[in-house]
Amino acid sequence: MNYKEIRLRALEPEDLELLYDWENNISYWAISNTIVPFSKYTLKRYLEDSHKNIYETGQVRLMIDHIADNATIGTIDIFDFDSFHKRAGVGILIANEQYRRKGYATMALKCLINYCFNTLLLHQLHCSILSNNCESIDLFKKVGFIQSGIKKEWIRSSEGYIDEFIFQMINPEG
Repeated sequence: MNYKEIRLRALEPEDLELLYDWENNISYWAISNTIVPFSKYTLKRYLEDSHKNIYETGQVRLMIDHIADNATIGTIDIFDFDSFHKRAGVGILIANEQYRRKGYATMALKCLINYCFNTLLLHQLHCSILSNNCESIDLFKKVGFIQSGIKKEWIRSSEGYIDEFIFQMINPEG
């Protein structure tokens, strides 16, 4: 799936090293709610099962490629897929600093929203963002997500407890 300067694509076996680096980068753990590292073995098994569809696994991860540079710059996830209620969670990571704040996350998110609403025919998308993650809050608001709730003192960090905001986007067509 292409959108302007980026491409969303399925996982490939060659993505193992990137996923290993990203999943084990401690600086991302707070936003992904992770507290233990992933082994290459676990990630390899995940890659081997990535061909299964979202109705089997309840999730799908797509890699974000910058077309001009032929570089994989991040990943975008659909998770907590609920086929009955027609909703899913969304998460995104632009891993390389040189590709941040250039609109690529917006492009990837718009592409994913189109896929979710027009192919999967979902009614709504949701995400949870830490209150101190201003870049993600701005990103999701920019594409039309609306803050619908707050979980007070939800995440414990070395600086104390952090609130978590809940954002939703309702499909205007369904």
